[in-house]
Amino acid sequence: MKTKLHPILRSSGFTLVEMVLVLGIVGLLIGVGITQMGGVLTTGKKTRCKGDITSLSSAMRAYEVSCGLLPSTDQGINALVEKPTGRPSPSSWTRQMDKMIVDPWGNPYNYARPAARSKGQFDIWSSGEDGVSGNADDVGNWDL
Repeated sequence: MKTKLHPILRSSGFTLVEMVLVLGIVGLLIGVGITQMGGVLTTGKKTRCKGDITSLSSAMRAYEVSCGLLPSTDQGINALVEKPTGRPSPSSWTRQMDKMIVDPWGNPYNYARPAARSKGQFDIWSSGEDGVSGNADDVGNWDL
């Protein structure tokens, strides 16, 4: 009796080694992409912060035109939303904003008059990502 040897048929598809190699390369590319996107988010938050500060500065100038003076540091930036108390309290006060905005990191914006860092009459700034005023990550109207 004669026996026939059947050739070994190779099945079509990917081997386990090929799949692991492809998944490793895809994972590496995703990791590189995520690290590159981190800088974009930080830049976007700082850009939004500068836009908010520009809006707050414009509202502060409108307050000055309406009331004849700028609020004191004690009255603060909330004078744009609520009538300030204390002296001097403007008699011709009008609301400049519907609600007070917060910076991209969830902290309130800061206000000081007279200005210590900007060339204008007042400083408006965000304490930055760490929430601490007076260090390198602060973003203020002196940066505009």
